[in-house]
Amino acid sequence: MIFADSHIHFYFKDFQEDLQECFNRAIDAGVKYMIIPNVDSNTIQPVSEICERFPKHCFPAIGLHPTYVNENYKTDLEAILNAANERHYYAVGEAGLDLYHDKTFFSQQVEVFETQIQLAKDKKLPLIIHSRDAFDETMEVLKRFDDGSLRGVFHCFTGTVEQAKRIVDSGFYLGIGGVVTFKNSKLWEVVDAIDLEHILLETDAPFIAPDPHRGKRNEPAYIPLIAQRIADIKNVPLEVVAEKTTSQTLELFGIEN
Repeated sequence: MIFADSHIHFYFKDFQEDLQECFNRAIDAGVKYMIIPNVDSNTIQPVSEICERFPKHCFPAIGLHPTYVNENYKTDLEAILNAANERHYYAVGEAGLDLYHDKTFFSQQVEVFETQIQLAKDKKLPLIIHSRDAFDETMEVLKRFDDGSLRGVFHCFTGTVEQAKRIVDSGFYLGIGGVVTFKNSKLWEVVDAIDLEHILLETDAPFIAPDPHRGKRNEPAYIPLIAQRIADIKNVPLEVVAEKTTSQTLELFGIEN
C-alpha cells in the first residue's frame, strides 16, 4: 500500500537529530508522498533544502501561517510572494485565520489570507488552509474570492459535520489527522458522514500524534494508524482508504505518480 501525508513540518527542530531515520520509517510504512508547507519567511529555505534532499517524496508549499502574522507581516509576506516566483511550489499555505492563539493582528491575518488566496488563484495552485476558532470568518473570506476556481484542503479539520459539509460543498478537502484516533474525539462522526472522496490523510507532524503515540512526537510513519481508524469507521478495507486518499492527494497537488 502507498500512502500520502498531506501536511508535515519536517524542518522543525523536533526532527533535527533523526530526520533521516524518520524519513526512512515513513518510506518503510508506505508513506511515499509528503507535502511540506512552510510557516514564515525564515522557513522557506529549510523547506527547500528538505525537498531537494528527498525530491521524489517531499513536495514544498509556500505560505505565511496566521499565527506568524505580527508587526513585521509585510516583510514576511513580501518574502513569501517573491519566493513563489522563484521556484515551483505545489500549494499555497499554510494560510488562513486563527482566533485561538492571539487576536491582536486579526485584521492583518485577513489581509495576508486574502493576498495568499489571490496568489493561489494567479498560480493556479491549491490552498492549504489553517482555520482555528475562525471557521465562519474563514468561509466568509473564501466566499469573496470564490469564482469556482478555488480548491485545496482544510488542514487538521476537527469541526462539526455541518462545517465539514460546507467545506466539501465549497470544493475543498478535509485533512484528517491523529485526532480521529482519540477515544474522546467526535471526529469519527465527521468521517462517518463525509464520503471518502473528500478526505486526505495528514499527520501535522511533529504535532498531534495518533493513539497509541498520543502525547509524543508525531511523524509520517504513523499515517497508516490514521488510515486504519478511517477504514474502521467506514467499514472498508485499509487498501481502499490508502488508494483513495493517496490518489486524491496527488491529484490536488499536481504530483505525478
